[in-house]
Amino acid sequence: MVCPDVKPQACPQVRDFEGNTITIDEGEGSYCMASTGYKHEPSLFIRTCCNSSNLGQAFSIKETGITQYIFCPNKYLKSCPKDTKDCKSLFEDGNTTSGVYTVNPDGGTPFEVYCDMETDGGGWTVFQRRQDGSVDFYRNWTDYENGFGDLTGEFWLGLSKIHRLTKEGSNTLRVDLGDFDNSTAYANYSTFSVSDGSTEYILAVGGYSGTAGDSMNYQNGRRFSTRDNDNDERPEGNCAQWYTGAWWYNGCYRSNLNGRYFNTSTNNQEGIIWFTWKNVHNSLKFTEIKTRHNN
Repeated sequence: MVCPDVKPQACPQVRDFEGNTITIDEGEGSYCMASTGYKHEPSLFIRTCCNSSNLGQAFSIKETGITQYIFCPNKYLKSCPKDTKDCKSLFEDGNTTSGVYTVNPDGGTPFEVYCDMETDGGGWTVFQRRQDGSVDFYRNWTDYENGFGDLTGEFWLGLSKIHRLTKEGSNTLRVDLGDFDNSTAYANYSTFSVSDGSTEYILAVGGYSGTAGDSMNYQNGRRFSTRDNDNDERPEGNCAQWYTGAWWYNGCYRSNLNGRYFNTSTNNQEGIIWFTWKNVHNSLKFTEIKTRHNN
């Protein structure tokens, strides 16, 4: 969360459960102090009520041994810090080092992401990486919805977060690939978004350019499938089970980047496949999937 450089002002007053008016004042180093107004660290009130999901609600919160009663207004306070939406915003604010950052695309609950600040102009929010087989990607729907793995290693960010990152405006998708011969390729898509969970996170992607060939077009418009939630277009069977993965399967795939990891170059349809690169089912050594706002 990025705190604004604001002048001191009155601290917010709320009412406790007994109806008494109280001022949120957490002392030296806090965001709000009764004597000097707002500082540069977020207070409990700010951290609670600047989350859109908490608006209009009451909370009894115990922190550092002290219980405080928080009544959040129905609308955002003017004093709410402006959240950093994504890695592009961070890059434009002068953060040029790749690594883990906290973002909040839509005013909901913030979450951590890995930002690629180097590739093709920087500002990419990475949502998948495969590199060594250290993380099992043959997982259930809940895992793929919420995310798993290590942001500095192998991981899947989570469909719900990918939706939040792409639901507004125009976005680019980039897929970076590497094989066991140390060859690399990439695919760029000028339009990219993922719908919400009520429609099983439908993929919308188009406008290909790059060196890897277009292996996402066949998956375009498809719902996401996992081993325990079959949403593919095959009339029989489950593509996720057949190919030990989870993806926007059609019937079944031209790309399968969440497939089984093999530690050597292997021709196996269960593997990590981007078929149009070499027109074979050679499982890849490295993949990284990322998105960036176009505006």
